[in-house]
Amino acid sequence: MFVSSFDKVQLWTIDAEYHDQRIDNFLFTHLKGVPKSRIYRILRKGELRVNKGRIKAVYKLQTGDVLRIPPIRVSENDSINEHSKIANLNQVKALESQILVETKQYLVLNKPSGIAVHGGSGQSFGVIEGLRALRPKEKFLELVHRIDKDTSGCLLIAKKRSYLVFFQNQLRHRKMNKEYLALVCGDWSAKNKLVSAPLLRKELPSGDRMVVVDQKGKPSETRFEIVQKLNGFTLVKAKPLTGRTHQIRVHAKYCGNPLLADAKYSNTEQFQKVIKRCQLSTFVLHARSLSFWLPIVDESSGLIEKGKQGDRVTIEAPLPAAAQDVIDSLN
Repeated sequence: MFVSSFDKVQLWTIDAEYHDQRIDNFLFTHLKGVPKSRIYRILRKGELRVNKGRIKAVYKLQTGDVLRIPPIRVSENDSINEHSKIANLNQVKALESQILVETKQYLVLNKPSGIAVHGGSGQSFGVIEGLRALRPKEKFLELVHRIDKDTSGCLLIAKKRSYLVFFQNQLRHRKMNKEYLALVCGDWSAKNKLVSAPLLRKELPSGDRMVVVDQKGKPSETRFEIVQKLNGFTLVKAKPLTGRTHQIRVHAKYCGNPLLADAKYSNTEQFQKVIKRCQLSTFVLHARSLSFWLPIVDESSGLIEKGKQGDRVTIEAPLPAAAQDVIDSLN
């Protein structure tokens, strides 16, 4: 049995919003319900044409390109398998209640701890797949940045490709500021205000990923500030000046104050009694605030004006109740 996705040939004209986007990524978003393997097959066989010619999956779209979309029939099993990636839609539905700010161009979500931002590496689904499943009519939803599965807090998602490019350009030039709250072991020294230690990613024999301080690594800097001392533990504010994997966790460990219940970077056995008493399943690391520039949009064309920036926006995410309970119990 087949679910008919596109019964006849269609011609799509590319507007400026999708200029310079790879065609495979464009099709993943616009051919909803069609498996990626099927999309790559029609590209490889030349069934999909751009300006009447064959193209490769890495082709970058240009404004005014005309796409010829062939008839596509998707089997019912393929359609079911594609949607089964969203393992628990009820869990995903809770994401809607965590939206802090939403406009026509972007949204900021207070991501719960325990949910990955995207599927892969053993994760059947993530935030972005969940939002796409909940909003099938939304043409464009893409992660601007990533935070770890067990990290909670501000997550920026673009609803227009032009905004995705604009926001990611800020990330590259360090114009987007993020602040975190972290619960660390021990009394944090007030001297540790700016931690500068190069970080190197390593792969363990098990295949697991680990980050260590190593002179061969990439330059990495984090600003720390004491928020509250908690009887042998400290709540600190952390502001990463670079965007390395596990940066805050590794820099905290480097200072001798690993995050409480961080199984990868701390000795959890040493604090097992506290972890059990607080019912901690993972560490407390919360992206408390996110600050970024908005673009200036030309009223006549609707396009973002290059090289210009508008208002500065700061979004704050409240600490999850479970994390606040842990802090209260230690105080």
